[in-house]
Amino acid sequence: MILIRPSFEIMEVMGIEPLKLIEKAGRTCYKSEDKVTKDSSIKFVQRLNDLGHESVIEHSAMTVKIVCDRGVSHELVRHRLAAFSQESTRYCNYKGGVTFVIPPWIDAKVGEYRSPEDILYTSKDFNWFVAMYLSENMYIKLLQTGWSPQQARSVLPNSLKTEIVITANFREWKHIFRLRCQLAAHPQMREIMIPLLHKCKEKIPVIFDNINY
Repeated sequence: MILIRPSFEIMEVMGIEPLKLIEKAGRTCYKSEDKVTKDSSIKFVQRLNDLGHESVIEHSAMTVKIVCDRGVSHELVRHRLAAFSQESTRYCNYKGGVTFVIPPWIDAKVGEYRSPEDILYTSKDFNWFVAMYLSENMYIKLLQTGWSPQQARSVLPNSLKTEIVITANFREWKHIFRLRCQLAAHPQMREIMIPLLHKCKEKIPVIFDNINY
């Protein structure tokens, strides 16, 4: 049994200079392409943010790979204006060992564990660890008795690790961040989305500057 923490990777941002693409698309509305300069795209997109005119930023998009648990992924796929490709428990065979994501409220170390005796924590944390161990043990036993991965997966919990690739335009990403970073969002969702938002602010100027968490 392997325990990990969630993670993300920004795989691709559409266009070498997404702000310039957005500006060119937006200026088509007013035929003001002659006002494009080397540095004009930043001010142009800042004005879009100030006006709330977010349809224009749909002209660029971002692809992110997220490693999280199945519970979080079930919430992510509720966002319909996006493309998703997710690790399949029907076809992936975990006979070599099942990987689980440690919830943020549990103080467990990342690593591989071969028995419940490998870890000693408070009663609450230990019970979660044992539950993961038993689900892995039963999953592997079912495979050994002839069950297929798509049958044996029925005993795997929400803490099961999954990988999901999401592509969405910037407007949809802003919508996702506004919903999934707020205090009312699930703690495991915020654990992923708040650092991802900060990384987007670092990597992509202006677009996400008016979202603060």
